Amino acid sequence: MLENCKSAKERWGGVNEIIDRWLEERQQLLVQYCSLSGLEAAELSGQQRGDKLKEVCQILVDYVSAGHFEIYDQLIKEGREFQDNDALHEAGNLYKTIDKTTEKLLDFNDKYLETDDLSSIDTDLSRLGETLETRFAAEDRMIAVLHTSHKDLVV
Repeated sequence: MLENCKSAKERWGGVNEIIDRWLEERQQLLVQYCSLSGLEAAELSGQQRGDKLKEVCQILVDYVSAGHFEIYDQLIKEGREFQDNDALHEAGNLYKTIDKTTEKLLDFNDKYLETDDLSSIDTDLSRLGETLETRFAAEDRMIAVLHTSHKDLVV
């Protein structure tokens, strides 16, 4: 049993660091999103707002990519390692929610990479905020059921 705990710590202890880095990237995304959609954004010139928008899009794509190509895989592996079938089932449903938000987020990115027309940016930013809120809630739940619930076993 001690060997299993040691092995689990070696395998899953580093996941905390990966998740922490990813959540820091989320924080950066939120800060940039707020600066683009806040009151001070109205005072920016069109060029400045466009530059901030490109920065938001870049962080957004990086964040989404890290989730799909690194974080979710690690979480699923951890759930399988601990044979947590209930958590894996819930994670499958959460992933469907996350996947729907991915399409919306990438659509936002694609739209603003291809245009300088910011006439609908306020409405689009509002929708983006709602989509991010849905995604973050599903991701947080996925972390809770597939990682945090096993932390006592990884000590």
